[in-house]
Amino acid sequence: MNGERGFIMSRNIIVGQSGGPTSVINSSLAGVFQAAKDLGASKIYGMRNGIEGLLNEQYIDMTDYLKTAMDVEILKRTPSAFLGSCRFKLPAVEKSPETYDKIIEVLRKLDIQHFFYIGGNDSMDTIKQLSEYAADKNITDITFMGVPKTIDNDLAVTDHTPGYGSAAKYIGTTIKELSRDAVVQPIDIVTIVEIMGRNAGWLTAAAALAKGDDCEGADLIYLPETVFDIDKFLAKVEEIHKTKRQVLVAVSEGVKTADGKYVCEAAATNMKVDSFGHKQLSGTASALANVIGDKFGWKTRPIEFSTIQRCASHIGSLTDVNEAFLVGGQVVKAAFEGATGKVGIYVRVSNKPYMMNTDIYDVKAIANVEKTVPQEWIINDGTYVSQEAIDYMSPLIQGEITPYMVNGLPKHIKL
Repeated sequence: MNGERGFIMSRNIIVGQSGGPTSVINSSLAGVFQAAKDLGASKIYGMRNGIEGLLNEQYIDMTDYLKTAMDVEILKRTPSAFLGSCRFKLPAVEKSPETYDKIIEVLRKLDIQHFFYIGGNDSMDTIKQLSEYAADKNITDITFMGVPKTIDNDLAVTDHTPGYGSAAKYIGTTIKELSRDAVVQPIDIVTIVEIMGRNAGWLTAAAALAKGDDCEGADLIYLPETVFDIDKFLAKVEEIHKTKRQVLVAVSEGVKTADGKYVCEAAATNMKVDSFGHKQLSGTASALANVIGDKFGWKTRPIEFSTIQRCASHIGSLTDVNEAFLVGGQVVKAAFEGATGKVGIYVRVSNKPYMMNTDIYDVKAIANVEKTVPQEWIINDGTYVSQEAIDYMSPLIQGEITPYMVNGLPKHIKL
């Protein structure tokens, strides 16, 4: 216990959300809230817009909004980030010690013992830096814990991430529906679907889930883990077109050519970057559609899923929602038992039948480490994924969670 404070009579917590939202990030928030309440937390605060809001002393008492069990259930079914998000990169301690001093000052003011941050790679870096700062300053009465989140499924160590299963379910479903739509008219048409994924192709791989006895699904699937060759791409499309007039392609927004350039850069005049230095990608489908149109003269249809794939809670995976809630609670329990500098993870026990456990792991092994699709899962000269990949993804999309409907539309909770 830090020498500046006496015996801790209360257990106050604060939780924030960061980065791109998912359709189940609020289920993890609900898990944190419910576990903290069940374990006797005195106050449960929520940061408004993550660590950036905390620095501006913007926070709420979550019990003002989650007053009943029904409120918690509605929160689990609400997409996006209830508390608001941010993409704020903590500076290095030596460059801005006052930033860290301010965070601790605000936490002291609220008498916080447990700090939880729900997010992906960059958010786990925040937990890493705060826990290291606390250790260096001998601040032992505040724990700093991470709750995983990202549709990209690119966090290291954990079997998968909350949000991925629901996004994969949306992608597989929509690819299946697009496949049916593409064959309506007997014309030459190439549909190119652009799916999120900067360096990891987990989301684009989910396009393979559409294939079944009632659907051919995507003809070609391109992930950023392999080099994208424009000439080979055109040859593949032409080859498929010899046997079918409608071609459906799923491509990651982050595919790159051999020179290291994003394919979408060819269509962009000025690519913006965020606070973490990440290029804001879009336009891959349009660029490839233009190339095909110029080469063959066929009708093309570029489709960019964009943010829809991360907020489509109406088709969320029940498995994903339940697991997100569970891991949020697991992290709270571990913090109340004294853990700090840790992140919640999933451990797959078996695939058939699907069984999964939760655990916690050192944030240093997870922050800033990107998990990509295994090379052995990428087949057919980089144009599809293996059955092993499909077997990995399939359990994560199982089950449906029905929104509470009001006047024909889903009911959500908001600040």
